[in-house]
Parts: sequence; C-alpha cells; structure tokens
Amino acid sequence: MQTYRLIHQGGPFAHEKDGMVFGNRERLLPLQKRGYYREYTVATPGSRDRGARRIVCGGATSRPDACYYTDDHYASFRRIVP
Repeated sequence: MQTYRLIHQGGPFAHEKDGMVFGNRERLLPLQKRGYYREYTVATPGSRDRGARRIVCGGATSRPDACYYTDDHYASFRRIVP
C-alpha cells in the first residue's frame, strides 16, 4: 500500500529505477504502446536487493489508468482495485 500511495503522490521513491518504463515483454498485461507502463519496487522483507515484488502502472505517472501487482518478478500480475 505504501508504494501504491507514493505512485499517486509522485514519489519520492526509494530506488532509482522506480518509475522506469516497463516493456511488457511477457505480454501478460493489456497491450499498449511502449512507454505506457512504468514499474515501481515494493519492499521485500529480508531481501538485500530490490526483490521480486513490483507494481506496474499504465497511463499518467501520478494518475495511472490501472496498476498491477506482481510478487514473482513479472511471471504473473493481479490488477490493483482501489
């Protein structure tokens, strides 16, 4: 929830890669033009790096159309319903 709130506030984010374009190479999210999706790190307790958890949002950076959560590094996604 903390990362989701920060996305809607426009940050600040803990990781420099947060907000970078997500390419959707797995094609598990609805198809959109490159640059539509951006990814954000969700803290993984006990992990020394960014871990496998992410939120990927599409649309405007602080007013996304839709956001999706993955806890397995893009192998699956669940839509976040506000």
